Amino acid sequence: MKIAILSRSSNIYSTKRLLEAGKARGHEVEVIDTLKCYMDITSKKPMVHYQDRILDDFDAIIPRIGASITFYGTAVIRQFEMMGVSSINESVAISRARDKLRSLQLLSRKGIGLPITGFAHSTKMTQELIKLVGGAPLVIKLLEGTQGKGVVLAETDGAAESVIDAFREMDANILVQEFIKEARGSDIRCFVIGDEVVASMKRTAKVGEFRSNLHRGGSAEVVSITKEERQMALDATKALGLNVAGVDLLRSDRGPLIMEVNSSPGLNGIETSTGKDVAGMIIEYLEKMDKHTTETKGKG
Repeated sequence: MKIAILSRSSNIYSTKRLLEAGKARGHEVEVIDTLKCYMDITSKKPMVHYQDRILDDFDAIIPRIGASITFYGTAVIRQFEMMGVSSINESVAISRARDKLRSLQLLSRKGIGLPITGFAHSTKMTQELIKLVGGAPLVIKLLEGTQGKGVVLAETDGAAESVIDAFREMDANILVQEFIKEARGSDIRCFVIGDEVVASMKRTAKVGEFRSNLHRGGSAEVVSITKEERQMALDATKALGLNVAGVDLLRSDRGPLIMEVNSSPGLNGIETSTGKDVAGMIIEYLEKMDKHTTETKGKG
């Protein structure tokens, strides 16, 4: 197969590992800088151009689209899809996962466990939002945030009201969520490929921090997950139409709760903590994937 990895840099760990894994399995693999692509959008013969070439000879693509370029990145993926190229994650599914509000609504529609979450436009609803999620401590999230950025823990109702109002003055869209204190600053990352959770790790926040993201100094260790957690990760991935995903779970007193579903999960933490060749598993799945696998079913 000839595979394109859509990524801003070949030096990123995940990109490098996918490149190595693809070549190790005998494929021709190339890293394509997503933002250097430009498109000829026509009804008869859509094309993706890259530098001085037309990218019309790839069998499949692996999108590694950062949150900051979601709009343009998904447009490039759509163009490849229009050309009949398989994508390990479809553009529509990536857009769903990147929109925190939309993804939670889709998960809720499927009856998947979530933290109590509030969303409102008017600043007059601030106190009602706080009451909705059970009061402080609570978590305030920017819809556009990623890797723990734009996430604030408000310890008191007064602090929560100040932060929410400040974000509202900036015309920022936010979610307000209950704080799951029994999780003790830890979450579970389940790495899903197809119909299987291939690896899982427990991420724990550093001292003085409530966000467990490895980019923010959190630590990771291998963890065994329950049957319920495994099924929830698979259900969440399927609900958004993804084939490859990192599903983040919180262990609460009322069972596992989905915190987020990541459409471009990093490989460094999961491979380092579990010792598994996750990149190789992704390439193996791509080899077996039917072109119709990425046709998102349903609406949303």
